[in-house]
Amino acid sequence: MERCATLIKIVDVAREAGVAPSTVSRALNNYPTVAPEIVERVRSAASRLGYRPNGVARNLRRQSTDVIALVIPDVGNHFCTAVTRGAEDVAREAGLSVLLCNSDEDPTKEALYLDVVESEKVAGILIASHDPRSNIERLAQSSIPVVAIDRPLDDRFDAVTTDSFNGSRDATRHLIDQGWSRPGCCAGPIGVQTADLRYAGYRSVVEAAGLADRSAHGSYDREGGAATAARLLDQPNPPDALLVSNEQMALGVMSELRRRGLQPGRDIGVVTFDDTPWAPLLSPPMTVVEQPAYEVGARAVRLLVDRIRGATVWEPQQIVLPLRLLVRESSLRSSQTVIPVPVD
Repeated sequence: MERCATLIKIVDVAREAGVAPSTVSRALNNYPTVAPEIVERVRSAASRLGYRPNGVARNLRRQSTDVIALVIPDVGNHFCTAVTRGAEDVAREAGLSVLLCNSDEDPTKEALYLDVVESEKVAGILIASHDPRSNIERLAQSSIPVVAIDRPLDDRFDAVTTDSFNGSRDATRHLIDQGWSRPGCCAGPIGVQTADLRYAGYRSVVEAAGLADRSAHGSYDREGGAATAARLLDQPNPPDALLVSNEQMALGVMSELRRRGLQPGRDIGVVTFDDTPWAPLLSPPMTVVEQPAYEVGARAVRLLVDRIRGATVWEPQQIVLPLRLLVRESSLRSSQTVIPVPVD
């Protein structure tokens, strides 16, 4: 009967190869004092048994772990890039390296990464989960410290997030204050907490103002932005302004507006989340809800390092960082404003 590979230990390989366990360790770690024929015998025995070196044991022998994992949904998103920079800078100061895992908003890929980082017993995990419900229990049962970023898990875990609800609310109020009477929302995917909070912030303002809810939900990417903008602008009484849930969606929205010959600030008001390098360079410059992305990554690693080193005994922390509205021309209503016309 074949033995399960996960149960094979060095002593099993030693028995199979007819050598001492210490010889197995030296042979597998390429010690020059081990004769080549012994190395070959040990490796053959390890291969037959399906032995895999234990990452935990290696770390224990070093008396420390020096790698943390960062699981993010989209490394191409400027917010995620800035979070990564903040995390990496602070981790380096603490003597840690960062293993970057890009989940692509794919729960299967995210779960695969968690398999890897758990089996290798990294020192800690930072994660912006696509769907926290799908991985929450496995993380709760892990002995590895976890800090949620951007998207909280539950109150068992530390989290560093931003105030998406109030950021969205402030942006929607700004559009109304500028005289846009039919603000719409290109909302992100339902069930993703940042998207839900941004939609809720928008909705709270339009309902309080007695305005219709003109919103459409789409994926957090260019295709999602273009699709939601098209659905909204094809309505009989379309929005005259748009709040866009993230910067990747904004690229799709801008493409759709260009296709229709609509210019932000003149024909339609536009505000998006995240102050990307290109936002102030557009014509007109883009009004944004600025998130402290670098600080999110930095604060999250500081929390994680404290947990790893046992420097704290506090209850799990829920840190929510404030957002800032940066007003530029895309949301300022000009005297030449026209009503958007659907394009066939």
